[in-house]
Amino acid sequence: MIFWKNFFQNSNINASSEKNFKKLIVLDKTCDKIEFKDIYLSSNKNINLYELEQLCDSVGWVKRPLKKVKIALKNSSIIISLIQKKDANSKLVGFARATSDNGFNATIWDVVIHPDFQGLGLGKVVIHQLIQQLRQAEISTITLFAEPDVVSFYKKLGFIKDPDGVKGMFWYPR
Repeated sequence: MIFWKNFFQNSNINASSEKNFKKLIVLDKTCDKIEFKDIYLSSNKNINLYELEQLCDSVGWVKRPLKKVKIALKNSSIIISLIQKKDANSKLVGFARATSDNGFNATIWDVVIHPDFQGLGLGKVVIHQLIQQLRQAEISTITLFAEPDVVSFYKKLGFIKDPDGVKGMFWYPR
């Protein structure tokens, strides 16, 4: 339990509530000047499927049938999205979700940050928020599946690869 307390106390996420959104203080230091990004965190489960599809396309994910994506979202315990608001427009720039047995275990799925917003700590924000909500629900085991090129990112957030030699197993129809 000490690990989780330190995990969230050491978080440098600044947010203030605004209805269903939390405004994040995000600075883009990649250009010559420091620029503020108007990004809000939401746990609203009503996600525009077409915006989500565009976000997934932006990182090169394989297209999935929207009908099945809708079912997956409906069956998710937690959905976190990051929305950039500019004037009257808004854009989905980050997303992740978790499924759970609501007793012991949960799995994090579909963590995606738009390429224009990667490197700003937003992936860390999304994962921290999911873990925080799952721990509040007293979920003790949180798993995820990661592509080889992002395993180091999750290790930095406290995830352990193959703990105690445990291996994930899959069954696929032939």
